[in-house]
Amino acid sequence: MNTLIIGNRTVDEQTAEILRAAKAGRPADVARIDFEHLEDGWKILSENRRAILRVMAGAGPLGIREVARRVKRDVRAVHSDLTMLHRNGVVDKTEAGLMVLPYEVIRLDFTLDARHAA
Repeated sequence: MNTLIIGNRTVDEQTAEILRAAKAGRPADVARIDFEHLEDGWKILSENRRAILRVMAGAGPLGIREVARRVKRDVRAVHSDLTMLHRNGVVDKTEAGLMVLPYEVIRLDFTLDARHAA
């Protein structure tokens, strides 16, 4: 299964995970994108961007105009959202310039820790 986990972990936690994988001599079983701050993750996964991910799931490569048509939004706004998702590693771009969601499963793993709140 091709899975992406999006979460919030500290740099120390991320580093420890990388070192564990290196020591084991094999890559992690799933791809991860972690934000040190919970709010940064939620900015990337806004309601409009989640809608884009839903229409792209299992659809294969799509042009920006087609994604905009499917979510019933302005092409420029969708382009901006797809650019943000691409820059953060959530979607890929084909050589032909089409956008693709390369994951079968996206799992959210956000932790709100009272010790670091406020």
